[in-house]
Parts: sequence; C-alpha cells; structure tokens
Amino acid sequence: MLDNPKALSDAINQTMPFGKYAGRKLIHLPEPYLVWFHGKGFPEGKLGEQLALMYEVKLNGLETMLAPLIKPS
Repeated sequence: MLDNPKALSDAINQTMPFGKYAGRKLIHLPEPYLVWFHGKGFPEGKLGEQLALMYEVKLNGLETMLAPLIKPS
C-alpha cells in the first residue's frame, strides 16, 4: 500500500466505522489505540489493512509528512 498513492490517501481519509473513535479519520486515531489493535489483531479485510498501515505510519512518525493528503471533512 505504501507504493500506491491512491491507497495511501484512501487509508488516511477513511473514517473509523465503529468503536470509541467512530467517525475519526484513521490518520487521527491515537497511537495507543493502533498499538492495541496491533497486539489484539487487526480486523479482516480492507479496514484491517488500512489500520495496519496507520500503525506503521504512526510508529515511524510519518503523520506530518502525510498531512497534505488529508482531505477536509
């Protein structure tokens, strides 16, 4: 997904569909929440792949670099 700009942009701008952070863009999820998912296991399918990507983004401190890809709500 990192080599696919559209997939990266889609993941950044995807909103969390459930849970405590429902309605937030995945890029805006708190790092501890993504770490929790990493330990518990990401959901199956596209959302799980996107959450895993956001985990890697946060882990490597790339949020600032990707900020221009965030679309206004």
